Amino acid sequence: MSTQDPNKPCLTRRRVMMGVPLAGAAVLGVGFWKMLSGMQQGSFNPHDINAPVLNRPVPDFTLPDQTPGQGFATQDLKALTKPILVNFFASWCIPCLAEMPTLMALKDDLELWGIAYKDRPENAAKFLQHSGNPFTRLGSDRDGRVGIEWGISGVPETFLIGPGGIIRWHSATPLEVETIRQTLIPLLAKLKTP
Repeated sequence: MSTQDPNKPCLTRRRVMMGVPLAGAAVLGVGFWKMLSGMQQGSFNPHDINAPVLNRPVPDFTLPDQTPGQGFATQDLKALTKPILVNFFASWCIPCLAEMPTLMALKDDLELWGIAYKDRPENAAKFLQHSGNPFTRLGSDRDGRVGIEWGISGVPETFLIGPGGIIRWHSATPLEVETIRQTLIPLLAKLKTP
């Protein structure tokens, strides 16, 4: 016979199991609220991702040709004697389309190599035909494996590759003129000085 008071709440397994999802939802809600508050105050930038690849050699990869260009591999980037930009893009990516005029304006000052990410080759070719092709070399990462090796989180993403195939800069947002002036040009000047 139980001596427990019927008016006193009992902590049963069922009540604990019902409380776990509620507690989890509360924790997620607080985290989401803190993130939004940080964005509003300017202390949280969702595009400011940790880039553990900086100042490391490019990963091992080989990319087949993407029409209308020629594919490339790790060895091609390691053989570089001057800095270049490597840009991941896709025909289905609206920010990639918005970024293309900036890349077209930049191509006369800096060599650009492109990687069509998780895209059908014919769609990527039409995209470049329509928006312009700023790329000297062009590879296809149809299954996205090379993007995983590079650590990208989406498209567009751009990497500045220094001589010897070392990753010197990374941007996970569409390139803008302001970023080029304030960040990329000073970094290029540093890389060109002996």
